[in-house]
Amino acid sequence: MTVLNQFDPPGHLTDLDANGRAVWSSFISEQFDASAAGRRDHLNDAPRARFYNPTRVDTAPDAQTSDISWIAFPRNIKVNSVADIQRWRRADASRDVQDEYCEWSVTRNEQGQITRVDFTCEGPEYWEVLAQLDPARVVRLYQEFVSPKVSQGDLFDASGNYVRRNPWNTGTVQGAMHLVQGANTLSAEIELAAAATIVRVVNDTELTSEQELIKCSQYGDATRNSDPHIGGVVNGLARLDADITLANPVGLYFDDLSTAGWESPDGSDPKRFWTYTRGEDGHPVRAAFEVPASENFTVSDISVGGQPIRFGAQIADFISIRLTGVACRIGKSRVAPMPCVAPTLDVTGAPVTPAPVAAAGPSPSAAIRDMDVIATR
Repeated sequence: MTVLNQFDPPGHLTDLDANGRAVWSSFISEQFDASAAGRRDHLNDAPRARFYNPTRVDTAPDAQTSDISWIAFPRNIKVNSVADIQRWRRADASRDVQDEYCEWSVTRNEQGQITRVDFTCEGPEYWEVLAQLDPARVVRLYQEFVSPKVSQGDLFDASGNYVRRNPWNTGTVQGAMHLVQGANTLSAEIELAAAATIVRVVNDTELTSEQELIKCSQYGDATRNSDPHIGGVVNGLARLDADITLANPVGLYFDDLSTAGWESPDGSDPKRFWTYTRGEDGHPVRAAFEVPASENFTVSDISVGGQPIRFGAQIADFISIRLTGVACRIGKSRVAPMPCVAPTLDVTGAPVTPAPVAAAGPSPSAAIRDMDVIATR
């Protein structure tokens, strides 16, 4: 194989022109470089020698891909609730608790019945790049996917800056264009994958369990479905002495909706009401569960495990999200394992305040400024 020419937009989306695609690729490349360098304000977390940027280093012919998937319903809510109704209601109440790289918004009719639930796993960084390069397109996309009532003033502040949490992309009933929960970012995905490539040893014993690894390496949130599992699978590849990266196009994608145990009033498979609405085949970043008005019943008339669908969260129980890792040079990447991550100390012996984990590299704005400088040379 050869070196990747550039990183493509998530889902191979076509919103960006050639210049915009170059900006996007530059931004993702910088995220990879920063994550591969590791956190130098910690002990035992840099460099991450097995993680590589495929636009700088070739992917060897022995490359193997590994799909890593997890359930979209937030585990934090599930383990801290005493009943299904309680956890579904809590998960539907705020996007801030929808922390498994999947967020949703529920549409109801005048009778309170659900008619449609929109789900997104699209990272916010892409929208920041698009908004700076083509704000009119951002407005059109919101009008297409969220509401024809959206105006540019709803999405941008007085200085022309895109607002991630705007009136049409902040709650669970007005719309969900892309992810807004603080941990749900592509930067976090890249950082987590890179951090997990370091093999860990404690008392001469190699760590292998997901919880041991995430606590030792200090990446992500140990209480989520996603982060421990992503880290565990990636670290398993690292233990094969492989170089590791993320598959192009780098992104978070819908993997599947399982409708086992679901029942429709007409006896048909409820999965026919599940559609991917954005992103290419195999890389969907947006989905909807909607019963057309012509069916003469609503989403709330469908039952899951004998209970009618009253919350979008009931559907999230059955959605899986995925990313794809790539391993190559298997058995040839010899890197010494490290003990657990620890903070560095200043001259007084106090821990140095660590940099935020999610801020692995420059922001989309910085990438755009860099491209502007290059364009004027």
